[in-house]
Amino acid sequence: MLVWMIRVVQNNIWISDIFVVYLSMKHILLSILFFTIAHILTWFQMNVQFMNTWAKNNTWALALCSVPIGYCFIRGVGFIFEHYGEIWPGRVIGFCIGNTIFAILTYLFMNEGLNTKTLICLGLSVVIILIQVLWK
Repeated sequence: MLVWMIRVVQNNIWISDIFVVYLSMKHILLSILFFTIAHILTWFQMNVQFMNTWAKNNTWALALCSVPIGYCFIRGVGFIFEHYGEIWPGRVIGFCIGNTIFAILTYLFMNEGLNTKTLICLGLSVVIILIQVLWK
């Protein structure tokens, strides 16, 4: 690989090694990005009706948001499959990202606090994501 031929040393870290790690993590990072966008959009799609009268009376408009949300989920699963060759990691990572996004946005916009049980579940979600991403 051309990257291995061109080694530039900076602070005792091989720049080419960092590039190779980036390339190997690219699909995971893109997947996490698409899942995060999808879950943020999904949260607003489902919950804006409780914050806005227009949205409550025009649920058809909220339903139209499903197209970009679906696209983000499809791309997220696709990138995970390209990396792992399986779809189960995408399900687990997407689930954990969804729980984390839901908790944060519900806390910020609906003023629903995080109790001990929810905080433990969020911590476990982060651990599950790390296991899926880092364990080969």
